[in-house]
Amino acid sequence: MTSPLHPSKDITNTWGDTLKDKKIVLCVCGSVAAYKAIDFARLLMRHGANVFPVISNSATMLLHPNYLKWATGNDVVHKLTADMEHIKLADFNKSDLIILYPCTANTIGKFANGIDDTPITSILSVALGSKIPIFIAPAMHEAMYYNQLVIENIVKLKKVGVTFLDPEINEGKAKILQPEQALQTVLEFFTSSKKKVLSEKNILITSGGTMEYIDPIRVITNLSSGKMGNAIIKQSLELGAHVTHIAGNSSVSFSSNSSNLETIKVNTSDEMYTKVISEISSKKFDIVIFAAAVTDFKLSQIYKKKIPSQISQSLNLELVPTKKIIDDIKLIDKNIFLVGFKAYFDVSNTYLINKAKKKLKECNADIVVANDVGRINTKIGSDYNEVFIVTQKEPAVYLKVQSKDSIAKKLFEIIIPKLK
Repeated sequence: MTSPLHPSKDITNTWGDTLKDKKIVLCVCGSVAAYKAIDFARLLMRHGANVFPVISNSATMLLHPNYLKWATGNDVVHKLTADMEHIKLADFNKSDLIILYPCTANTIGKFANGIDDTPITSILSVALGSKIPIFIAPAMHEAMYYNQLVIENIVKLKKVGVTFLDPEINEGKAKILQPEQALQTVLEFFTSSKKKVLSEKNILITSGGTMEYIDPIRVITNLSSGKMGNAIIKQSLELGAHVTHIAGNSSVSFSSNSSNLETIKVNTSDEMYTKVISEISSKKFDIVIFAAAVTDFKLSQIYKKKIPSQISQSLNLELVPTKKIIDDIKLIDKNIFLVGFKAYFDVSNTYLINKAKKKLKECNADIVVANDVGRINTKIGSDYNEVFIVTQKEPAVYLKVQSKDSIAKKLFEIIIPKLK
């Protein structure tokens, strides 16, 4: 009889599955930044990792091992026993990554000079010999980080293949890289070896919402967060595509150092229309994905000056429809693989699918992704989505409530086989 999963593991894969089936050993050294290891462990798990915590004696005075047991659902190693924990965790093919988060100058020095006298240094010693990748996230005072001997130890470890997650230098400290940034490095490490199936493809992606001016300081807009578009951009880059991002207004911006990403900022629906049409008219795109929530109406005439707030009578604003940008794409280039999104509020599944099929015909799209933002788990701004992916010929594909990162990944699993 197998034992039930620890309740803390319920979050596994909820934000994505890039780290699915990956075994990551998280070593926590005696830095005051040790508490951040809890958030980091949970982030790794949300992307699919099974995290095995190891904590030093000095770190236990700052972070009780029970916190790490709660965070990961796995037993915490704080001393080596006859069970040979260092071999179980770091021998050949036993784990996929060893990461020290945070790591002190003391542990860096021991590791660099072959000293093996703690559970963490024992694991490092075995992992280096078994060729398991090792990441180190230093945390210490700035003066200590710039100590020449510490620098030499870091250089020495880099020469044998150890990866360092450089700290942020401020307030006299070499502060540990934030959990979200450290996570991104881990995700990029595990995706860099994936086949870049879209490396020769150009993709245009719109995201966020647009706004329409009433007067110079007042606008009509919507509540689009831009999160779904961001997830699609992230997945596109992971697959090697060259991405042009037409970015409307969003609550969460997308940032990346990738040379494959160009971002063009717009505000109004007219600006988005102009930029999109200009891009696809002047460049060759293989895929265009409309994840933006473009306002459906705008003022027939914008007030050039601020409308007085003391106005006593009611104010009537005449609204006219905005251009349906997606309807013009195939008219410019019929070979573009076109993906649209349609959001509705509190409707049935049948209604969603029928409306998506209608939109497919109207704009000659290849795929329309329909979702209901009136449902409790997928409201506007949520990190989750529930969608129907509707194509020209096949039955609609239903994707139950899951992270937007996961939705984006599965969307491309449908798109890629359909590309010419």
